[in-house]
Amino acid sequence: MFIDTAVITARAGKGGDGSVSFRREKYVPAGGPDGGDGGRGGHIWLRADSQLTTLADYRYKTKYAAPDGGRGGGKLCTGRSGEDLSLRFPMGTLIYDDEDGRLLADLSTGEPFLLCKGGRGGWGNKRFAGSRRQAPNFAKAGTEGEERRIRLEVKMIADVGLVGFPNAGKSTLLSVISAARPKIADYPFTTLTPHLGVVVVDDDTSFLCADIPGLIEGAADGAGLGHEFLRHVERCRLLLHVVDAAGTEGRDPCADLDAIDAELAAHSPELAGREQIVVANKRDAVSDETALLRLQDHCKPRSMIVISAATGDSADKLVKMCAEKLAGLPPVKVFEPDSVPLHPASASRGRESEAITEIVKEDGVWVVTGDWLIRLMRDVNFDDTESLNYFEQRLKAHGVYDKLEAMGVEERDTVSIYGLEFEYVR
Repeated sequence: MFIDTAVITARAGKGGDGSVSFRREKYVPAGGPDGGDGGRGGHIWLRADSQLTTLADYRYKTKYAAPDGGRGGGKLCTGRSGEDLSLRFPMGTLIYDDEDGRLLADLSTGEPFLLCKGGRGGWGNKRFAGSRRQAPNFAKAGTEGEERRIRLEVKMIADVGLVGFPNAGKSTLLSVISAARPKIADYPFTTLTPHLGVVVVDDDTSFLCADIPGLIEGAADGAGLGHEFLRHVERCRLLLHVVDAAGTEGRDPCADLDAIDAELAAHSPELAGREQIVVANKRDAVSDETALLRLQDHCKPRSMIVISAATGDSADKLVKMCAEKLAGLPPVKVFEPDSVPLHPASASRGRESEAITEIVKEDGVWVVTGDWLIRLMRDVNFDDTESLNYFEQRLKAHGVYDKLEAMGVEERDTVSIYGLEFEYVR
């Protein structure tokens, strides 16, 4: 099954929590804290794989998560890092942020793309030891890994694209000039799957050719299946516009030529100016030579060649024409990613002094919220006096008390921070 679009959710691993530990050695009664840091959560990488041609693997499994980092240990042992997760896609897959529609990456090369960063490991209690706090009984929790919902869209990478109406002979032509073997028959419908084939010109020259199916009149507006496959034409450096020169189905080759050109232009104005060779196919079935002359006049100034894909007549000449054209054309198009704002999961890792704190009064209770507070409370041991002192220092440093004062908090008013309630004392 050929599937060229999908939507998946990816989540990097959470960082491991720091450890609360103290040295316990013979003849060392007060060894001090030795809790190690947690390990980093696993990243999620995206890679292009030339062996893949479809997104079928991502149609039914839509959620992917990298392993979490390990918890820190005693004796300053750092937790293990979570193993990175690599997801592989066909060459030419575009990665979009499903929330804002921005293009994140074009997997057209072998370069991997880092989609989600793993969370940082939390600090062990050794990190909090100092001259004023010699035996900290708390550690920091690891941060959450980034999470993204992305839309995948394959835009096939090929030097040459075969376009034209169904039954014009595109699949037959591809099978003649390359080793590709698409299903060929006089179907009453269009081919349902794009096909790729490597065309060998000589020992040093070859190019990739794609049969782009589904193009009929109105395809750009959603008619037939053409709107699903037009995207695959966008990367092609050269288009072979295949027309049935014999009009075997009672069609006018000149009208077919104009109709497909109109669909390409409607899909993308850039495609209207793409280099083309008109391939007048089915030479063996032509009974009226004047029709060929009319088609030749109609398609100027584009190059035109008359062939018979069924018999192989002039197929070698067409291959050489393509090679000559490609030698003077720019390389395959690579789409540039859009500028992407800092992901919310990344922004939450900024310094706490830059995080947002919101305070509202509800039913006489001052409710304080903020992402940084959630992480802070995970780090605090509320049964330990020194840990509570650390918590209060962070609130003061972050300006929570100053903000409460400015909003009119009174002595012994109740303050609530994510379920923790206490009376305010100046």
